[in-house]
Amino acid sequence: MKIFGYAIVLAASANAFMVPAPMMQSSRHSNLVMSASATEASPFVQGPRIIRDELPIVYVYDHCPFCVRVRLALGIKNVKHNVHFLQNDDIPTPTKLIGKKIAPIFGIPEDDFIMGESLDIIEKVDSDDRFGTTGQILPATGRTDIKGWQKSVQTLLRTLQRPRYVATGLLPEFQQLDGRHAFIKNHQLPPYEKPEWKGDGSDENPGMPMDEKLQLYAEAMAKDPAPLLEDLNAKLIELDDMVYSEHHCSEGGISMDDIDLWARLRSITIIKGVIWPEKLRAYMNNLSALGDVPLYDQMAL
Repeated sequence: MKIFGYAIVLAASANAFMVPAPMMQSSRHSNLVMSASATEASPFVQGPRIIRDELPIVYVYDHCPFCVRVRLALGIKNVKHNVHFLQNDDIPTPTKLIGKKIAPIFGIPEDDFIMGESLDIIEKVDSDDRFGTTGQILPATGRTDIKGWQKSVQTLLRTLQRPRYVATGLLPEFQQLDGRHAFIKNHQLPPYEKPEWKGDGSDENPGMPMDEKLQLYAEAMAKDPAPLLEDLNAKLIELDDMVYSEHHCSEGGISMDDIDLWARLRSITIIKGVIWPEKLRAYMNNLSALGDVPLYDQMAL
């Protein structure tokens, strides 16, 4: 079932911000007969809003799944923060902050503290009681089925997503032509591998000429996506069977499994014509609302 209706999305968002009513516990017997799956599939109960006098800052690219990991975790923990979208060709800003062009970068101004690496950032935030109850996000479960699924769609998603990131003209890091060209220059399209793609054909930086890269991106965007969409829709049905519930992908509750999986799946919403299985679509909507990270449906191409 494909869920794109605006009213449905609004309803999902509203539900995500409601505190669920406590379960009746009239007797020990009633607790024992309640199924474990029903208990563990309950929505995450978000803590109170955390607003520091000096807000933490996260420096990101909107399309970057590693950046989305941090934004999602901060949203789940209900920590108000500033999001600084870097231009994709901006080298001086991240280099000044952390010594190289990388994202995400996390800053705690009240500590004059800066760090990188998404998983380290999330561990820092979830272990600091200034940012709410610690340990709210459970550890990764080591699921090889989901990792295997992610690997199986890597080429497919690069082919569909990368041209659309730059073609929309709406993502903040690609607002200017220089930013779009910087991405195309450094992000190969299948079947090319990174060593074949690097460079720009100049004397200083030999390799594939930039004009050829631009042409390949244009051709990928112009190509009929129907065969690839058919493959992707089939793969999403496979994933739907792996996802534990519409509230979290693994048994036990919101975990680092969700932080990684949802951050990667979000980019699929930039592809028009995707048919989402019902549970998986609800999962996307629920975590979008809970984490306060919007999906791309309204700009899908």
